[in-house]
Amino acid sequence: MAAAEALPRRQSRVRAPAAAVAEPRRKSRIRAPAVMREPDFKRSTEAQFVARPQRGPQERYLASIADIAIYGGAAGAGKTYAELLEPLYHIGNPKFVAVIFRREYTQITNAGGLWDESMGLYPMFGAKPLKGNLSHTFPGGARVEFDHLNAESSVLSWQGAQIPLICFDELTHFSRAQFFYMLSRNRSTCGVKPYMRATCNPDADSWVAEFISWWIDPDTGLYIKERSGVLRWFIRINDTLIWADTKQELYDKYGDPDLPLDHEHQIQPKSVTFIGATIFDNRELMRKDPGYLANLKALPMVERERLLGGNWKIRKSAGMYFKRQWCQTTDVAPTSNIDLVRHWDLAATTEQEGTDPDWTVGLLLGRHNVSDGVIFYVINRVKFRGTPLEVERAITNTAAQDGRKVRISLPQDPGQAGKAQARRFAAMLAGYNVSIETESGDKVTRFGPFSAQAEAGNVVVVRGLWNDDYFSCLEGFPEAKHDDDADATSGAFNKLIAAPKYEYAGQINSSTTKTYGAHA
Repeated sequence: MAAAEALPRRQSRVRAPAAAVAEPRRKSRIRAPAVMREPDFKRSTEAQFVARPQRGPQERYLASIADIAIYGGAAGAGKTYAELLEPLYHIGNPKFVAVIFRREYTQITNAGGLWDESMGLYPMFGAKPLKGNLSHTFPGGARVEFDHLNAESSVLSWQGAQIPLICFDELTHFSRAQFFYMLSRNRSTCGVKPYMRATCNPDADSWVAEFISWWIDPDTGLYIKERSGVLRWFIRINDTLIWADTKQELYDKYGDPDLPLDHEHQIQPKSVTFIGATIFDNRELMRKDPGYLANLKALPMVERERLLGGNWKIRKSAGMYFKRQWCQTTDVAPTSNIDLVRHWDLAATTEQEGTDPDWTVGLLLGRHNVSDGVIFYVINRVKFRGTPLEVERAITNTAAQDGRKVRISLPQDPGQAGKAQARRFAAMLAGYNVSIETESGDKVTRFGPFSAQAEAGNVVVVRGLWNDDYFSCLEGFPEAKHDDDADATSGAFNKLIAAPKYEYAGQINSSTTKTYGAHA
């Protein structure tokens, strides 16, 4: 017979026994955290099931006694699993409720999302899932709910709520106002001292970056290992956060000496910690899915530094997504086993004195299969400014010069005007392989896959007079005023990697297609 069911012992925020794990002290006033809770969750069944965090950052996150603990800072660190483990401390409490938030509803219900992950864990502890309201109820009466806060005002639906444990999955997706409003809902009458937990990936422009800045090296952007898990305290006065190394420091400087510490008008410091981790701390993931590391390494530089390296300081800026030295040049592209697409980024404004309108750009890109992978050839660029009629004429003339084996890709603007334009282009290019689609996602995200291939050395540019201007435009992305070249490039690239392969016979070089305008 299996042993009786045992919940992990919590120390109710009091000091752990002497055997608790502690990190080495630094010479400064920083105090290393001790493990105050035992994150070892057991349920007695005919075959006993035990859930426990991995040793290292995940274990320290589950052991933290901070009022607010934030975990992660990189992809693949086991953040979601750690967050789902947290409520298991309290499943024997019939009045306990935890709510785990995502910004969007679909982020909860998507395949492999929070709900799917919870279904692999909570039923092992006897929880009954109710997908209709995204909740689990445990045999002891405790509940774990999932919800979203997609709009700023969504927090108002929690007016009057008392939530002992609030968790934010991907905290950088939420606004500062949402976080602090929900902090006011972090109340409890069930005997569990209210607290909050959160996970996140780095975002240098988020409010979270400022909130956890003490734990982040200002030079490298990486978390400071000696500070990871260390508690700090803050109070909020007139919307300003005031921090200290100890709770007593805040009482001494800002507290009312005539009031007891538990008086409602006394200051109420909150403890915070950040625990950094990366995929290299998640040995289980590395063992079960070694290819995930390769996926992270294949990301464009900015995303790779954030999601693989855990860099909180790196930002999207000019030169981060393309450098001309990443690309080789050649006089002629391959003549066989190459798939060709010309994508157009459209504008329809002529240049007037004192104006600087966008350009119409058509980029011819080829995908060439080689024995050990794929090489992408930037073969030709058409770039000009013109009226709508001049744009249409240039597209049809270029199609005739490219030939019918070159696929044509065009963006479709939203709304009825865009649909009418799409029908006109389709009729105008009858007989050609034409694709007209609405673009989705932001420009940087769309450019990312091409950027990654360029950095990996898989992009070759056919030499031409247009090369220098093209390189300069891509190196200026996304901060430059004009992003037409980047949009045309990402459109052609994403069409190539999403489409079947075609073979085009014949020599291709930079001068095959006529160019328009001084900057072609």
